[in-house]
Amino acid sequence: MTAQRKILVTSALPYANGQLHLGHMMEQIQTDIWVRFQKSMGHQCMYVCADDTHGTAVMLRAEKEGFTAEEWIGKMNADHKAASEGFLIAHDNYYSTHSDENRELSELIYNRLKANGHIKVKTIRQLYDPEKEIFLADRFVKGTCPKCKAEDQYGDACEVCSATYEANELINPKSAYTGATPVEKESEHYFFDLPQFQTMLQEWTRSGTLQTSVANKLAEWLDSGLQAWDISRDAPYFGFEIPGAPGKYFYVWLDAPIGYMASFQNLCARTEGLEFDDYWAKDADAELYHFIGKDIINFHALFWPAMLTSAEFKTPDGVFAHGYITVNGEKMSKSRGTFIMASTYLKHLSPESLRYYYAAKLGPGVEDIDLNLEDFVQRVNTDLVNKFVNIASRCAGFVKKAGGQLSDNIAEPELLNQVLAAKDTITGFYEQREYSKAVREIMALVDKANEYIQAKAPWSLAKEEGKEQEVLDICSMGIHLFRALTIYLGPILPALSDKARAFLNVESLNFTDVDNTLTGHSINKFKPLMTRIEMKQIEALLEESKEDAARESGKKAPEKTVSKENKKSAQANQSAEHIEFNDFTKVDLRIAKVISADHVEGADKLLQLQLDVGNGETRQVFSGIKSHYQPEDLMGKNLVLVYNLAPRKMRFGMSEGMVLAAGEGKDLWIMEGNGDIPPGTKIS
Repeated sequence: MTAQRKILVTSALPYANGQLHLGHMMEQIQTDIWVRFQKSMGHQCMYVCADDTHGTAVMLRAEKEGFTAEEWIGKMNADHKAASEGFLIAHDNYYSTHSDENRELSELIYNRLKANGHIKVKTIRQLYDPEKEIFLADRFVKGTCPKCKAEDQYGDACEVCSATYEANELINPKSAYTGATPVEKESEHYFFDLPQFQTMLQEWTRSGTLQTSVANKLAEWLDSGLQAWDISRDAPYFGFEIPGAPGKYFYVWLDAPIGYMASFQNLCARTEGLEFDDYWAKDADAELYHFIGKDIINFHALFWPAMLTSAEFKTPDGVFAHGYITVNGEKMSKSRGTFIMASTYLKHLSPESLRYYYAAKLGPGVEDIDLNLEDFVQRVNTDLVNKFVNIASRCAGFVKKAGGQLSDNIAEPELLNQVLAAKDTITGFYEQREYSKAVREIMALVDKANEYIQAKAPWSLAKEEGKEQEVLDICSMGIHLFRALTIYLGPILPALSDKARAFLNVESLNFTDVDNTLTGHSINKFKPLMTRIEMKQIEALLEESKEDAARESGKKAPEKTVSKENKKSAQANQSAEHIEFNDFTKVDLRIAKVISADHVEGADKLLQLQLDVGNGETRQVFSGIKSHYQPEDLMGKNLVLVYNLAPRKMRFGMSEGMVLAAGEGKDLWIMEGNGDIPPGTKIS
């Protein structure tokens, strides 16, 4: 066993001026998977985060909403925590940058920077809103680009020609707050002397701490020469006042990353044996990693390590940048309903569905990933419901029927060893954040497990006398495979893993447990682990997201669209034409007992049923009830079969009849007969 590692992990601090959306959740999910993996490997790994609370934008948003700044950030903190918990993000501590710990650490670091000669003071000319009586940050000034003359551009860079410039270079600048024409005013500002760290940063950015593409991008900044970094803002400003400088406040990006340290310090104060210096002291042997978006890499990989170096704290061992989220191949859009809030998603869909889909697409690079909603539905239903969960649902009933105890025999040791031996490959992928490769490897093993069960067909053997032990051996083997695969998917699907742990009757399902095969072990009754996604859930999600955007903008919500499915449901309530009694007597209805039920690979709506229809005859029926029933829900039930319906050849096989159900759409119930009625009994 490898030595236990001490690891501290953070993800970027969400800004407290609005709710979290699915882009935020992609970063937190990516981080959470890695942390859960490390814990599953037996390492001491902690994940801390916090709300980024300071700055002009938060102050003005609070004012707009009728709150004090403190009240507003308290509300946002509760909202952010709820969204993260809803997506099963296991923060060891989620805090706020507006805290005593962060104030003290910010002042400590600033004073060390100053004592080391890395703080300079100079007078600058800055744009000022005469109506709001506030200095304007670059992003709160808009005007015409001085280079390409594109209108409505921000005060720091043009989105059309990519030129960078000072805000006072804009043509016809306007305040984003009031629309007033700003004036220039002189102000004394405090600067961190970043150029003094040029050599240190050139070495640090090429030390393997960053992805190569990120290091290459930062080389452009370094090669062009670093500039002193303005770390102060003038009152009024929501933040921490700079020591010895009345009316001057730390720029939000100075105290925001220090919020990582403050959140961890708060955790240390509440956790016996956890010491701050063991992780943040300059010579600390613990590992420190940041997960962030590619848009804030300059703060985390230039300003932050330089500040930490000057203040004699540990610099990160890794800064992992990622790309953005697109939805259906396009930038998230409020008008199309694809700018989806985390809280809105959770009203309609399972968090683990999105965790799995993100994992299936995420790699260690900074490329954007696309949330294609149709592919999302298909992939989750096929991989998780049809394939993975199907392993347990196919086998559990037979084990329970045999007494609920797994066989003492390993039916296919070579196959089991192949699955267990994949641990090293899969753990290597997780460690390197190659989640998509891990998922591909795991799903290939899932396919092998299903192929084994399909080939052995325990449902057929169960009808033969004297095959009870063989059936138990086969299905126990299926449960062994399911257990190992659940461990491999555990960092991605923690809630499903907990349900599986209860079913398997084990205390833990960690990577350290993989080799502990459960021969002769008693399991509990199997309960459904995951339900299918329907496109109507996606439609409802998009509709509510449009309403969210309308409320945010103060506009009227767009009219709801009526799907084909809903139209069809409404039409179903209309009266049908009358038929004659002789027409009814042509339909031969019989009781049929379900002897096996399975998912159909490649079919979204079908279950494959093997039915006992009496006199030793069995029928195969493909039934479109998959959205409402799991295979295990139907085992042993008496259903009503249209016995004389002409067989229909489908691409999955021959369907020899039809089982009856009541209702349609979201309300559907399969018709059942009394369990004492013998299979084959006619209904009249």
